[in-house]
Amino acid sequence: MTDTSTSPLKVWLERDGALLRLRLNRPKANIVDAAMIALLQTAFDAHRASSGLRGVLLDAEGPHFSFGASVEEHLAERCAGMLAALHALIITMVEFPLPILTVVRGQCLGGGLEVALAGGPIFATADAKLGQPEMSLGVFAPAASCLLPWRVNQSDAEDLLFSGRSVSGSEAKAMGLVQTISEDPENAALQYFEQYLAPKSAAALACAVAAVRAPLIRELRARLQEVETLYLDRLMKTHDANEGLAAFLARRAPSWKHV
Repeated sequence: MTDTSTSPLKVWLERDGALLRLRLNRPKANIVDAAMIALLQTAFDAHRASSGLRGVLLDAEGPHFSFGASVEEHLAERCAGMLAALHALIITMVEFPLPILTVVRGQCLGGGLEVALAGGPIFATADAKLGQPEMSLGVFAPAASCLLPWRVNQSDAEDLLFSGRSVSGSEAKAMGLVQTISEDPENAALQYFEQYLAPKSAAALACAVAAVRAPLIRELRARLQEVETLYLDRLMKTHDANEGLAAFLARRAPSWKHV
């Protein structure tokens, strides 16, 4: 194990190097900020070519997977760097040559859900809460706008993105966002790994991931650039985006001008 108890991200190998474990370690919020994004990027880069690796299990310390990205880093003067780093991580995860299993308990919101969407199967409790609440702050979720339509149907994707509402783990499973509901989703993910991934050839898994994800990867690279431009050049020049973020940080209701 290479992690320490105080690191924002725990990183270690299990099953004789066959399973990479990544654990967000800043409970209870487990905010996906610049520091967390950088640590996740480093971990995926470091293990991309690990011999014999057959999967990744991503989970979180504490009662919640993640409350989302840092709102402070969404402010106009900082959001360009934040988006660039997060979207680079999303591409790294989608292109990672082995399945990424994600375990969700409690809240999995905003940037936290975008990270989960970039992986593979999601294992969650029935009462978990998954959502993209960005619209409540006067902004939208760029990466989720690209990823959600690949995970659920267009109607459900638009519902989650426009309403900003959270859905339970059970409702998320019904729409195809979550693959497995369990009272112990970590154990369920480990059992899935042991039964379906551990016995396989790492080389064959890498080819299978590349084959099935090729269309997503091609589209995602172009689409992330499009939505990033929309976010920075149009959205962040509106009154309401800046007002919504400021209101959240000041813990007051926003005053929309609809411009």
